[in-house]
Amino acid sequence: MSYYFSKTVDQNFEEAIEKVTGELKKEGFGILTEIDVKETFKKKLDIDFRKYRILGACNPTMAHQAISTESKIGTMLPCNVIVQELENGKIEVSAVDPVASMSAVKNDKLGAVAQQVREGLKRVIENL
Repeated sequence: MSYYFSKTVDQNFEEAIEKVTGELKKEGFGILTEIDVKETFKKKLDIDFRKYRILGACNPTMAHQAISTESKIGTMLPCNVIVQELENGKIEVSAVDPVASMSAVKNDKLGAVAQQVREGLKRVIENL
C-alpha cells in the first residue's frame, strides 16, 4: 500500500500552491501550517534546495471526529500535502494517504474517518 497520492501538474510552483489550496478548501480543508523547505534549508543549513513546500491541511469536522475517537491521533495531524519542483522543472503535488498512515492504530471507528479523509484528499489530487 502506498502512503501517498501524487499528480504532476501543468502549472508553475506558485500557481500549483494556489490551485491545491483552492481544491482543499472545496473539500472542507484549511491550511494550518506551511513550511517552505527550500527557505528553511537555506537559512538553517546554507543548502540550496529545489522548491518544496509542505502544507498542513485540516478538515475541522473530520479532525474532531478523529480526536474524539482516538485521543492521541493528533500526533498524526494535520494531513500533509507537498508541492515540489522536480528535476525536470515539472511540479508534483502529493498528499498523505491517511488510511495508510493510520493503519497502525487498531480502532475501527478511526478507520472510517480516515477513509473519509482519504476520499477527500484523493479528489483534491484528481482535480488538480
